[in-house]
Formats: sequence, structure tokens, C-alpha cells
Amino acid sequence: MHNVALAAARLNGILVKPGEEFSFVKYLGDVSKYTGYKEAYVIQSGKTVLGDGGGVCQVSSTLFRALLDSGLPITERHAHAYRVGYYEQYSPPGLDATVYVPTVDLKFKNDTGSHILIQSYVDPTEVSLTFILYGKKDGREVTLSTPVVTGVAPAPEPLYQDDPTLPKGVEKQIDYAASGATVVFNRIVKKNGEVIINEKYTSRYTPWRAVFLRGTKEG
Repeated sequence: MHNVALAAARLNGILVKPGEEFSFVKYLGDVSKYTGYKEAYVIQSGKTVLGDGGGVCQVSSTLFRALLDSGLPITERHAHAYRVGYYEQYSPPGLDATVYVPTVDLKFKNDTGSHILIQSYVDPTEVSLTFILYGKKDGREVTLSTPVVTGVAPAPEPLYQDDPTLPKGVEKQIDYAASGATVVFNRIVKKNGEVIINEKYTSRYTPWRAVFLRGTKEG
């Protein structure tokens, strides 16, 4: 929650000029303990590990969903390496967007001819995050198809690793299983009855194995 609120504050009150390409990473800035972030789980080098700023992708995923509904052209978006369960609690799969400073970004272009104001709202009581994009209405209508899930692949068998720092007989889970899949959905944006965006989003999620540390320390 701390990291989500901090990242959301960085994205609050931003004015995007007409014709400007917005970069999530640019406005987010440095993500480290030096800028106030705490350690939480991130996906790095094929593993789920503790790292500064874990949770920031919940902010980028929420903004991605707002951008989809807005009808604005999304110029860069990346899915997560594997299916993260909490992104699918209140929505179908395939609607996530990961970021990793400085190379993996979420971008959109303001093609409305007017300024767009980005506002973020964090409610700690409801444990919720909301993005609202304010701008001049220009008659856009957005249609999102229902995501289609194919190629479901079961998670590999769990991996157990000996850990001499844990007491013998103790197990600690450090990664969680997730099935692999390909998820596809389409977005059509019409303006005054004319199709201005017709695109397909494809997310390929890798099967992910659970990993356990198994204690070997005697005494």
C-alpha cells in the first residue's frame, strides 16, 4: 500500500499537452529506497524477489485500464511475465501492464487537440486506487472484446532448494505457481461513427513454478 500510494502520487495532477506522448516511467522517476519506496515482491531475472518499489505495477495496470476505456492511443504496453492472481480478482486476464525503470514503460499519446489532466485517487480504507482522465469530450466510443484465453499450460513441479540459514524441518515459500496462457482481446475506438483505432492486445504468460526453501541448519 505504501508503494502504491507513493507511485500514484507521482502520477497525480499531470497535464499532458496536445500531441504529447506521456511516459509513465518519466513521471514515476527513480524507484528506490532513496526516493521513499519500501521492499516488496517484484519480477526480476525470471524470479519473484524482494526489491525496492514492489507494487508499482498495480499503479501502471490501473492506469492502463483507464487508458483503454478513454479511447486514447496506447503506444507502449507490456504484460507481466506470468499471470498475477490479484490482477484477475475483479477483471478477466490480460488487462495488466508492467513497468520497470528505465526500459519497460507504459505510454500513450494525447491526440485530442486539448490538454488532458491525470488524477489519481488512493483510498486506504477501501484499499483502492482510481485513475480519472479529464479532457475535452470529442465523441469517442470504445468497445473492448472479452479476453480469450488459449494455450493454458500447467505450472511446472515445485522446486525445493536447501537453505542453510533456515532450521532443519522448516520450509519457506518464496515463489508461487501460476499456469501459463496466451490472452487476446481487441479494442475498437470510434469517433463520430468512424473507426480511428482497431487493435489487438496479446499477452503471453509463462508457466511459473512454486519455489520453496528447505531448512538444513542443525540445532
